[in-house]
Amino acid sequence: MVEHSESEIDTNPLLHGPEAKTYSQDQSRVETASDHAIIEEVALTVSTTDDPSLPVWTFRTWTLGLISCVILSYLNTFFGYRTEPLTVTAISAQIAALPVGHFMAAVLPSKIIAFPFTNWRFSLNPGPFNVKEHVLITILANAGTGFGTGPAFAIGIVNIVKVFYKRSISFVACLLLVLTTQVLGYGWAGLLRKYLVEPVQMWWPSNLVQVSIFRTLHEKDEGKGISRSNFFLICLVASFVYYTLPGYFLSTLTSISWICLILPHSVTAQQIGSGLHGLGLGALSFDWAGMSAFLGSPLVCPLFAIINLAVGFIIMLYILMPITYWGNLYNAKTFPLFSTNLFTGDGQQYNISSIVNEEFELDIAAYSSYGKLHMSTFFVISYGINFALITATVTHVLLFHGKEIWDLSRAALHKNDPDIHTRLMRHYPDIPHSWFLVLAITGVVVSIATCEIYKHQLQLPWWGVILACGMASIFTLPIGVLTATANQTPALNSLSEYIIGYVLPGQPIANVCFKTYGYVSVGQAIAFLSDFKLGHYMKIPPRSMFIVQVIGTIVAGIINLMVTWWMLESIPNICDIKLLPPGSPWTCPYDRLIFDSSVIWGLVGPKRIFGPSGLYRNMNWAFVGGALAPIPVWLLSKTFPRVKWIPLISVPIILNGAAVMPPATAVNLSSWVLVGLFFNWYVFEYHRKWWQRYNYVLSAALDVGTAFMGVFLYVSLGIHNKTLNWWGNDVDHCPLAQCPTAPGITVKDCPVF
Repeated sequence: MVEHSESEIDTNPLLHGPEAKTYSQDQSRVETASDHAIIEEVALTVSTTDDPSLPVWTFRTWTLGLISCVILSYLNTFFGYRTEPLTVTAISAQIAALPVGHFMAAVLPSKIIAFPFTNWRFSLNPGPFNVKEHVLITILANAGTGFGTGPAFAIGIVNIVKVFYKRSISFVACLLLVLTTQVLGYGWAGLLRKYLVEPVQMWWPSNLVQVSIFRTLHEKDEGKGISRSNFFLICLVASFVYYTLPGYFLSTLTSISWICLILPHSVTAQQIGSGLHGLGLGALSFDWAGMSAFLGSPLVCPLFAIINLAVGFIIMLYILMPITYWGNLYNAKTFPLFSTNLFTGDGQQYNISSIVNEEFELDIAAYSSYGKLHMSTFFVISYGINFALITATVTHVLLFHGKEIWDLSRAALHKNDPDIHTRLMRHYPDIPHSWFLVLAITGVVVSIATCEIYKHQLQLPWWGVILACGMASIFTLPIGVLTATANQTPALNSLSEYIIGYVLPGQPIANVCFKTYGYVSVGQAIAFLSDFKLGHYMKIPPRSMFIVQVIGTIVAGIINLMVTWWMLESIPNICDIKLLPPGSPWTCPYDRLIFDSSVIWGLVGPKRIFGPSGLYRNMNWAFVGGALAPIPVWLLSKTFPRVKWIPLISVPIILNGAAVMPPATAVNLSSWVLVGLFFNWYVFEYHRKWWQRYNYVLSAALDVGTAFMGVFLYVSLGIHNKTLNWWGNDVDHCPLAQCPTAPGITVKDCPVF
């Protein structure tokens, strides 16, 4: 990394990100070289002091933490089935726990309670409610958010087996699958802490929101103007009240597609203007839940990452899609412009059940008779982008971070020069590597046993588990680097699906199980490391962090499955768009995508789709293109070292801006980019003090207010099926955007060209 002076940062807005460095906050202490390498956002947000005397494992910690974990696990599983999934983040629990913690500190007795036959004892009230208790409560709550995206990913397997394939699966098999895939990644994540937590360059931007809130809630605010706590409260109430509009009274605010309103009878105009089913030209969203549903809060993402994502989004939607669709690549006009459904060659919905035999495998004769599987060109291109993203991630990390990783590897064997936060954390006993090794080995052994005992239901052999774990352990480091520096986490799903689809074709559940072990374990590892970085910033004893994370993950997985089992039994026709009543929110976009993937990669298999005789075989060239794409950027950065913005071009993040669709839509991304640019460029550049004081506080308030109102609306109205059917609740107003435009194709409610 290249050093930048304070004045240079102030005059170059692109440099506030992983390349930005500034002076230390506290000039009175003894400084080291690494203290001058801190990221500017970290310097503005994270305290450089610690009080090791604060109690952390208290009765309040475990009580409030476990209750928060259960509630968030329930809510995120429940809302994960909605058309616009609402993720109730750990920040909600973070805010709610504060007054309850202070109340418990005020009323509970300080009586010492001893565990029988042990030396363990604790006090119900060890003193004032402190920030370290608060952090551990939030970590426990965070286990209920499925690494920030909803319930445990393995829940999707339960959904597609029971709802889409309409087959039975054992509750015990599901429980073991959920728990093993959730915990498995923690083993190798712990072994990578030296590379992804301690280095100052690995700054994990999303954690700064929570750090900012913790400091707002627990430190005296001495700034001028409205206090951060009052600002947070005002914004929370405002977002809480406002969400009644997009959440109930005026759902069209989720996607205002004005071109569709002007040209209500033109298929092409609606394809161009639809924010949910088209290119979304000019479409805007005024719904924070929809805006932050797939990429998180735009206020948190660094400016350089927002610009990279915007470039990928523009290339995908406004260059690739128009060229491929109106150029009729892969008979694009036979299918909708923007769709993840599966089709026959004449544009009709593919009847998947007709090609599945009694053994829950592909009926080859039926498939040959019924015809090849087709996808919309958008869906095909999105897979190509995912292929390129996988190889680009590896190349980018090797070129731009290879030296740092090598230096850190050498530093692990010698004394290094840690920053102030690492030095403060060395006051606490570290976690022995043996803990992580035991966790990893136990996870692998139990996973193998689960797949062998329930092999007829899960279809994945023992060697498939080992292969998936090996792949995940290799990719955790490069993906962790991108997450820690750019707040973007590219997925391994396409690679894992491709590999097992070739090895075990015709077995859909084996494919998604392999993906879950190979992809979700990486996601859990990243979430584990992110929480460790939060603990690093807040000076939480590492062993306390470890135990809280493991216990919280197990509790959350159990609750996820219990809620899923209940919902599948209690909501008629859940996830079935054809049978659900109009306007029903229970359309399950994530699960439908998992189901389609299981058909493409597992049931039919990549050999028949992307193989030498497959319709989409040319997409394989994307692997080569992705591997080569970061090289020109790296060469330019070496040729012109004084041009500081060249290293900020990140090919993986550009590709991720395109790969996030599906399930994200045009309006989700366009609104996210606009809001992100406003706050992280305009406000950061021209109102720096406001940004420093309020930016992350505003992000948290919007999350919490929206989540609280979302829960309130469901409990008071949704559970009783009370809805408003009027023009303002017709989201998008673009019914023709999903129509094909090829001559002679007949689809219900669509004109024939």
